[in-house]
Amino acid sequence: MDTYHDLISQTFDFPTADFTVQDHELRFHDIDLMGLVKKYGTPLRLTYLPKISSQIQRAKQWFAEGIAKTGYTGTYSYAYCTKSSHFRFVLEEALKNDIHLETSSWFDISIIRNLHAQGKVDKQKHIICNGFKPEAYKKEIADLINDGFVNCMPIIDAPNEIDYYHDHVRENVNMGMRLASDEEPRFQFYTSRLGIRYADAIPLYEKRIKDDPRFTLTMLHYFINTGIKDTSYYWSELSRFVHKYCELRKVCPTLTTIDIGGGFPIQTSIQPEYDYPYMVAEILRTIQRICAEEGVPEPNVFTEFGIFTVGESGAIIYSILDEKLQNDKELWYMIDGSFITNLPDTWALNQRFIMLAVNGWDRGYKRLQLGGLTCDSQDYYNAEKHIYQVFLPERNPRSASAKPADAQPLYVGFFHTGAYQESLSGYGGIKHCLIPAPQHVILDRAEDGTLIDTVFAPQQEAASMMRILGYE
Repeated sequence: MDTYHDLISQTFDFPTADFTVQDHELRFHDIDLMGLVKKYGTPLRLTYLPKISSQIQRAKQWFAEGIAKTGYTGTYSYAYCTKSSHFRFVLEEALKNDIHLETSSWFDISIIRNLHAQGKVDKQKHIICNGFKPEAYKKEIADLINDGFVNCMPIIDAPNEIDYYHDHVRENVNMGMRLASDEEPRFQFYTSRLGIRYADAIPLYEKRIKDDPRFTLTMLHYFINTGIKDTSYYWSELSRFVHKYCELRKVCPTLTTIDIGGGFPIQTSIQPEYDYPYMVAEILRTIQRICAEEGVPEPNVFTEFGIFTVGESGAIIYSILDEKLQNDKELWYMIDGSFITNLPDTWALNQRFIMLAVNGWDRGYKRLQLGGLTCDSQDYYNAEKHIYQVFLPERNPRSASAKPADAQPLYVGFFHTGAYQESLSGYGGIKHCLIPAPQHVILDRAEDGTLIDTVFAPQQEAASMMRILGYE
């Protein structure tokens, strides 16, 4: 009999550094997932904090090696995009690694001030303030600068944004400027709605920044929605951006830094698909080559990694409640949660995550669809990235001597779900069909390696929904 373990081992180079199997049960970073399921039940959302630090250190190492390999003369700095996950435990873990922060909203500034009050962020930290800025956001930025956050850096997104800083900033301020990239050809519009037009960059500097003694333009910002990919589109946009940096650098000697937004992807399949060291080296070589051609110094490099920082730290585990055969060949396993409410990117963007059975690896397997609890026909998951199908162990073992399925329920895990899912689904609050938010457990390790599990939030209760809806 071919088992689910056979299927995974034959399809992938398995086990991996992150995923192993012990006694027919999946382990994630050597965590006893079934032990957590027995302790906390399902649906269960997990965050493994050590993976956040691991990702940051991996990226720093790749850039250190790339700089050494290419002889690049600029420095490298890592910034975390808070919009990927705003939770305190994420920020505190990331900040252990000597990083900087990128904000997208005026509410982010409240987080910065809270972390400063705790001694987690000092006034020397680079706070890169990105995005289109309503008045409330500009006010918070100006207040930070006036309060002595010397490296709070507004990234100018629209020409008239600078008017506010002219009127309200009292201290000297380092500024950045975001350039509006051309979108990938498949997009429904040609140029990003965010950033300054390429043709307007130098006139904006010369007319609005250059002669104000408070303002120093130090950073040019670049963002690609599709992230850093080895495609002709990416290399073409990066080259165009570096040429504009060189052009602006010739008239603005204080411009010493570029910020490469649109970060590294995470693994969405067990099989590694992305050569991170190669991409780092090629980015540095591209910048180096163009700067040599243009005769300008190589800039210092910032990157803003959000999904890459936190994505692979997350997981969510469901129970298989039942199965339904809806026609001769479409079998459904029904989960005790919802993809729309718990993993909204699977519904909105057709995002694939790593999906693996948590137990039952010694059982046979079936091709199937996974259905969520809401009444919405879009609440399903029926394709993995690598094979465009879903296979899971049988609920009812074939052997007559095996345990019946109801004696050992089947569990399925979705992994690398740590970025954006809580934000997009609305943490707490009201969910589609009033499906409750799952229990959330934080996992860390003590100095001796012992696993520490802590409940961050229990499963949402009916009473909290009734209060929100105005019934109490």
